[in-house]
Amino acid sequence: MGSTSRPLLCLFCLALLFYSAISELCNPQDKKVLLKIKQAFNNPYILASWNPNNDCCDWYTVTCDATSHRINSLTILAGNLSGQIPPDVGDLPYLTNLEFHKLSNVTGYIQPAIVKLTHLKSLTLSWLNLTGPIPDFLSKLKNLTSIDFSFNQLSGSIPPSLSQLPNLNGLRLDRNKLSGPIPSSFGNFPQGLYLFLSHNQLTGSIPSSFAHMDFNYIDLSRNKLEGDASVVFGSNKTIQIVDLSRNLLKFNLSKVVFPKSLTSLDLNHNMIYGGLPLELTTLNLQYLNVSYNRLCGQIPVGGKLQSFDYSNYFHNRCLCGSPLPSCK
Repeated sequence: MGSTSRPLLCLFCLALLFYSAISELCNPQDKKVLLKIKQAFNNPYILASWNPNNDCCDWYTVTCDATSHRINSLTILAGNLSGQIPPDVGDLPYLTNLEFHKLSNVTGYIQPAIVKLTHLKSLTLSWLNLTGPIPDFLSKLKNLTSIDFSFNQLSGSIPPSLSQLPNLNGLRLDRNKLSGPIPSSFGNFPQGLYLFLSHNQLTGSIPSSFAHMDFNYIDLSRNKLEGDASVVFGSNKTIQIVDLSRNLLKFNLSKVVFPKSLTSLDLNHNMIYGGLPLELTTLNLQYLNVSYNRLCGQIPVGGKLQSFDYSNYFHNRCLCGSPLPSCK
């Protein structure tokens, strides 16, 4: 190579390095934090794209804001990841979405440093192996619209302070080991919330404050809830799906007023008595199951009621009529 070409080549290399430096959109502090998170998880293969020589806005599982180029989403799904969620996640101040999902070797408590993520809108820590209580600090994250802690090993009672989240439209705490009552403050949530508390060890009655709450979808199944569930319903509500199955609920179904919006109702395996209200024939039900209760009387004829299998009605005290045997 000629003596004149060497300086030119050096200049070209310097220019390329300079261009690479100024063209990287990723915030250097965010990049540093992400690399700490990777190290905390022992540099797993699922984070192989997190190469310090590349722009972190191009890394897999993260996204950057189009204007500020700050990391606004961290989503790690279904990979070989082990250990506890590190406190460094709290040092990504512009996160609006944080998700760890289907990572059964992720253990420990819900990371306290999450409280620093004041811009957070969606928090999903599901299908992990988290233990310990649901922390009170979540009520400080006022921008949250969705919380999903389903399929973990969380225990203890549900903090009433969660109802202080003014923008929450979805709360999933199902498939854990939670105990104690459903907080009465849950009747103060924003209207239209979907609430999943199924497959826990919750006790007590359904809060009377639910009479003022219009859920979109509520699933309280497979707990040890007692008493009257009629507060969930009401003629002026717009609730669509209700699952209260496999509890210890005991109330008169004949006196319940159902909303016209109801499309799915599951009450199986309780101690519900009375009969099936005639107004059920006016609903556009896609699913109905009232089996294993203490219901009596004839199944009203009309609507969708005869389209369901007999097993959706059987094992009641004296319920009769199609699709069950005729009344005597």
